[in-house]
Amino acid sequence: MNPSSAPLVESALDPAAAAYRQIVGAGDPWSRELRGGQILRIVDLEGNQSADTLFYDAGDPAERYSASDTIRHQAALYLTTGTRLMSTAGRPLLTIVADTCGRHDTLGGACSRESNTMRYALDRESMHACREIFIRGAQECRPELGKRDLTCNINFFMNVPVTPDGRLTFADGLSAPGRYVELRAERDVIALISNCPQLNNPCNAYNPTPIEVLIWDPR
Repeated sequence: MNPSSAPLVESALDPAAAAYRQIVGAGDPWSRELRGGQILRIVDLEGNQSADTLFYDAGDPAERYSASDTIRHQAALYLTTGTRLMSTAGRPLLTIVADTCGRHDTLGGACSRESNTMRYALDRESMHACREIFIRGAQECRPELGKRDLTCNINFFMNVPVTPDGRLTFADGLSAPGRYVELRAERDVIALISNCPQLNNPCNAYNPTPIEVLIWDPR
């Protein structure tokens, strides 16, 4: 799949008919259990914000999103409409059913205080980072979840091209205000988002912004 040519697919769902709707501030966690068949939409309200996201099987959180299985299953590095998000057991957790951005990263991982220090400067160590936000959101949803339950995540709306020699590069985003990605839960899952607070990355013009999440019940 050539990610630059991935078709943009809009949704027919009406936000006014959503069963749930919530604004998530930059640097805030969000977590919720989705029932099989429910549709989750994540909206990039102001453009080029990274919504770091993890998914777990609600019945057995030890089974969770697997970046490697997802990449292998679709034979492509980037996520877009039609991508099935695979679990560590090789089963689909969710399917992307609409996408007006066209390309999402699942290689770059989540920022941490340690990586911020190594990548930017020693005085960045005290800044909030997605790993800490993930832990907070996970424990708010399921108290038994913690550091060891964090794995390779999806960075919705983030552009991380891979060079021919296999290096990751953090490039300007492809998203814009109001663009969204929509996913159908294939079974009961836990959705966990860290709305990235990254102040050091030029991808979002050093300005973290809110996202919105909406959920529709099965038709």
